[in-house]
Amino acid sequence: MSKLSPLYEKRKPSNIRLASIEFAKRTDGVKAISVAIGNVSLPMHPSMIKRMENLRNSDSPFVDGVVKYSETSGTKECNQAVLHILKASGIDTKGLFSQITDGGSQGMELVLAGTVTKDRPLMLLNPAYSNYASFIERLGLSTISVNRTLQSNGEYTLPDMAKVESLIKEKQPGAMVLIPFDNPTGQLIRWDDFIKLAKLCVKYDMWLISDEAYRELYYKEVKKIPSVWNLNENEVSGIAGRRISLETASKVWNACGLRIGAIVTDNQKFHEQCVAEQTANLCANVIGQYIFGAINNESIENLQEWFKTQRDYYFKISKILETEFKNNLPNVIVSKPQAAIYSVVDLSPLVGANFDITNFVLYCAKEGKVEIEGQKLTLLVAPMTNAQLRIAYVLPPEKMRLVPKLLKELLEQYMVKNSLSK
Repeated sequence: MSKLSPLYEKRKPSNIRLASIEFAKRTDGVKAISVAIGNVSLPMHPSMIKRMENLRNSDSPFVDGVVKYSETSGTKECNQAVLHILKASGIDTKGLFSQITDGGSQGMELVLAGTVTKDRPLMLLNPAYSNYASFIERLGLSTISVNRTLQSNGEYTLPDMAKVESLIKEKQPGAMVLIPFDNPTGQLIRWDDFIKLAKLCVKYDMWLISDEAYRELYYKEVKKIPSVWNLNENEVSGIAGRRISLETASKVWNACGLRIGAIVTDNQKFHEQCVAEQTANLCANVIGQYIFGAINNESIENLQEWFKTQRDYYFKISKILETEFKNNLPNVIVSKPQAAIYSVVDLSPLVGANFDITNFVLYCAKEGKVEIEGQKLTLLVAPMTNAQLRIAYVLPPEKMRLVPKLLKELLEQYMVKNSLSK
């Protein structure tokens, strides 16, 4: 029998997909409240919906049923939409280059392939979005990381800058990934800290990769949005030409399945070579590009109002969860998100050293069940490290309200079944 590659021999599903894969094998009629992955359930922007509904209209490029490749870099309209969105966030787009990718995920892999080498690893702030480590492993490269800590008050700390610089000196990374509106922690990187980290990138000749999937989803006042495109030479001398951002239709635009992302950079050479690398993939989803391109026709004021609507919706869910966790699991540590659409829950106060968070998540997916109002339910979440898990705000408020109660009862079942105690 032919052998699998070493990569495939040891490959395990991403933590954000693990629970759903196992739950799909169940046949007992239990339904899942799935908050393991940021699979947004809100409708897209109205202009995008309109285009989707009218793909065969006379003004559509698909009126004759012909769907051709676009240029590898993407359609002009779709790239203009990406830059138009940046403008709506108050960003000057002069000198920026955009290319369209099959979702933000393909963008990640392309960017990592162009900035990280065997001698110069990728630097991450942990907890980090798991796909970065997965793509680095696929590419045969490596990561280094500095750790953030979830405090008892629900806020995350950033690592001491001296420790960050010491690690950079020792390991000489080629790029640093920052998620200013962070997945999975919900942390909003302060502008002053963003500048300090950017200065380290310049000092040690590193690329600064800013994952800005959640750029307009923040829930506290800021003096300046922590975007890589708000950095300037006066604040960070030498930053020009080493900046890259990852964009996506998935989150702010509620179009996860559209699979449209973008890579934006102010380095023309990187842009040209990144497009050259992408030519092997031919182009991104052309129908998806057309649907997302509708945003280019919207006014800046319309887009800013859309941003506000999205922020208000997710902030409301964060407050619902805060209240329900206090009612159901008052002793656990729950992060207080300042951005993005996630909460981290630390079960450490309720469980002992032998508790395995992945085993608990798999228990919920494979056999756990709770009856609520005559319906048998379970909860799908994403395991992190130690006794921590991530919850995504992807279901309507009435369903998100059930999450703490389900978690409480499933945890009690699991602890009894496995004879575990604090």
